Amino acid sequence: MGNISDIIEKYLQQMLAASDNGMVEIKRSELAEEFQCVPSQINYVISTRFTVEKGYLVESKRGGGGFIRIRRVRLHSQREYFADLLLHIGDTIPQITAEHVISRLVGDQLLTEREAMLITGIVSRETLQLPIPLRDELRARMLRSMVSILFGRLGG
Repeated sequence: MGNISDIIEKYLQQMLAASDNGMVEIKRSELAEEFQCVPSQINYVISTRFTVEKGYLVESKRGGGGFIRIRRVRLHSQREYFADLLLHIGDTIPQITAEHVISRLVGDQLLTEREAMLITGIVSRETLQLPIPLRDELRARMLRSMVSILFGRLGG
């Protein structure tokens, strides 16, 4: 069925999809109890799978009345979406952040899984066997180019 992180992520995404306002508010301890895991597992899922690059905003308040609020960011226009993607790509981008950007494009149905696999392979460290500063710069240039082509194709 998948590991516990996958299960928690799917559960939270289903909650977000069912939400009228694209937002969920959870208590870390209650969710950990429900999935019979430690609260740090919940933190891990949220910090790695609900990132800005993937199109989410996360707020948290610690303490007895604490909560974690996850909100799906919906941009109003393709131009705004495109500008936001380019901002997250920047002049350099590590592989994990690039993968998050690609995942966001798939989640927003702007790329197919096959296209995402192709782009992920092209910008991977295995393909770009260069020293790190140069590799991250080249990855960003390639990703910006692919995103620009994609939005040109969409008429964005």
